[in-house]
Amino acid sequence: MKKSLYGTICGLMLILGGCASAPDTENMTAEELYNYAYKKMEQTSYKTAAENFEKVELEHPYSKWAVKAKLMGAYSFYKAKDYDSAIIALDRFIKFHPGNQDISYAYYLKALCYYDQIKGPEKEQSNTQKAKEALEQVIKRFPNSEYAQDAKQKLLLVNDHLAGHELYVGRYYLAQENYLSALNRFSAVVNNYQTTPQIEEALYRQTEVYSILGLNEEAQNAAKVLEYNYPDSSWSKKAQALVNKG
Repeated sequence: MKKSLYGTICGLMLILGGCASAPDTENMTAEELYNYAYKKMEQTSYKTAAENFEKVELEHPYSKWAVKAKLMGAYSFYKAKDYDSAIIALDRFIKFHPGNQDISYAYYLKALCYYDQIKGPEKEQSNTQKAKEALEQVIKRFPNSEYAQDAKQKLLLVNDHLAGHELYVGRYYLAQENYLSALNRFSAVVNNYQTTPQIEEALYRQTEVYSILGLNEEAQNAAKVLEYNYPDSSWSKKAQALVNKG
């Protein structure tokens, strides 16, 4: 667990007393049930922990433990990789406790639920887009928090994945000689993901498609942009060779 996450979780924990094996949770107080759930979480029995944190909320909704249990239950679902349940729990926490001292962590944990499900650029990227939106929310709402700094770093990788996916699909269309669709994908990278490493290839691919379509002026402009910004890039050299040949 990252240091920042550890600090938040430790802020919610209690000193636990000893408990018997297989306790009768039906007769536990809110505090006892919370402590039991927390111990299960420490033992990495995340599903059991989540179920009992939710039980605190359901059986003792007006106790001070109910609010703590909502967030801890969400965290337990996250650790169990039950991301859908974690997101539902976090959305509920955010909706009903917007002023809670741990609200920034709730937004951040929701972003992690999507972030941890990111797949390679060749795969469908809906979770990557959701991670981007959630991370941007953390940065916008809590710019001075410790979570914002980590969110900014993760956002770089998210954008790289999204740009990589656009390139992957663009290359597919190019191979199929669907040039306009390919150009749209490459242009999306150029317009929306200029800070990613994918921008160099995207500019070259624009040059390539424009050349194929006989749009020589557009091809030369794309090559010039590539050469100006990345003069030592292998993609720049290929683009120059392409337009010079034309």
